[in-house]
Amino acid sequence: MRSFLDSINLLLFIFFTVLYSYQLVYVFVSLFGKQKKFTADKNHKYAVLIAARNERTVISQLIESIKKQKYPCELCDIYVIADNCTDDTAEIAKGAGATVFCRESKTHIGKGYALNFGFKKLVEAGKFSQYDGFFVFDADNLLDENYISEMNKVFSSGYKIVTSYRNSKNYDTNWISAGSSLWFLREAKYINSSRMILGTSCAISGTGFLVSRKIIEKNRGWQYYLLTEDIEFSIDSVIKNEKIGYAADAMLYDEQPYTFRDSWNQRIRWAKGFFQVFAAYGSKLFKSIFKNRSFASYDMLMTIMPAMMLTLIGAVINTSVVVYAMFNLPEMKLIAITAAIALFMTLFNFYAILYFFGLITTITEWHKINASAGKKILYTFTFPIFIFTYIPISIAALFKKIEWKPIRHSIAKNIEEFQK
Repeated sequence: MRSFLDSINLLLFIFFTVLYSYQLVYVFVSLFGKQKKFTADKNHKYAVLIAARNERTVISQLIESIKKQKYPCELCDIYVIADNCTDDTAEIAKGAGATVFCRESKTHIGKGYALNFGFKKLVEAGKFSQYDGFFVFDADNLLDENYISEMNKVFSSGYKIVTSYRNSKNYDTNWISAGSSLWFLREAKYINSSRMILGTSCAISGTGFLVSRKIIEKNRGWQYYLLTEDIEFSIDSVIKNEKIGYAADAMLYDEQPYTFRDSWNQRIRWAKGFFQVFAAYGSKLFKSIFKNRSFASYDMLMTIMPAMMLTLIGAVINTSVVVYAMFNLPEMKLIAITAAIALFMTLFNFYAILYFFGLITTITEWHKINASAGKKILYTFTFPIFIFTYIPISIAALFKKIEWKPIRHSIAKNIEEFQK
């Protein structure tokens, strides 16, 4: 029994070390590598698409930050898809200067359907072909004044899909908002930045990205309707050998959930969406690794693979042995001690790894984080705990039917508050 337990724990350790050690390499690449500087030979014409459902509190601030861009305003048109709204989001958006498309559907619910509706409306209006590319934002976003200019530089260099640096409007609210914010800061600095330096593909993360008209035409609109349509789009693009770029100097701010209930609802949708994407694209990604000799496909496969469940299996095995030994023969005590130590070390190692990622991200992004020094330090310790809460979320997502639900946004701030 003891040798079996030791073998299981050793195999799990080797599995994670072999498959995910490249992400530690990413840290050193980002720290010591040099981002390529891009210049734009042309100011392209863009349309901004904002899918909004009952976002009256925040929609006008986003539109205002778009209008204040240091980019020719005549080259950037704003469209809001008021999706199943029951408030006055549409009227507020119109008053702020956006063109509004109202959508009502009780069967096709979610951001993917709203985006496809927006593209269809642009085609019907004869405006679609006017634009070189399309920005996609969520209503709670705010844009740094140089955002579109920086994205345009990378787009002009040949990338047909570009993502950006994702910062937070409310990092300092509590450990929940900080945990989510720190995850996205780490994703920008130590995942997408490293991918860009190495010349592999980046990935879209929820909001704040730019996609070429040619991609939308080739895909016949926006055909991504799973619960995580962003990662679905990213993976489908990678399988098609499309490289996603990253604009490190294009900064976007968004609001993170600050109640555990909202955070749970958001992340259980993401967890379910990752399971959906893994089921739909996992085998294609695996084949693409060898067929296309694609490291990006491997990277994306590791991103969506339900590794958390394997960690949970190891923890369950060790816990079960401890509980069994407590109620059985005295000679089982040694095995129980072995299992208890293994369980403790598993949790400790994961805490240490997550703390390392949170700490190094906090240190390097210190001046970009909108919080007091004390909170920045405190939330490095709570970051691993926040990530650990994904364990029950992942379990629930396996068995629960999840539908897309909007997350309430209430942080109404202007971009000037972050550009002092």
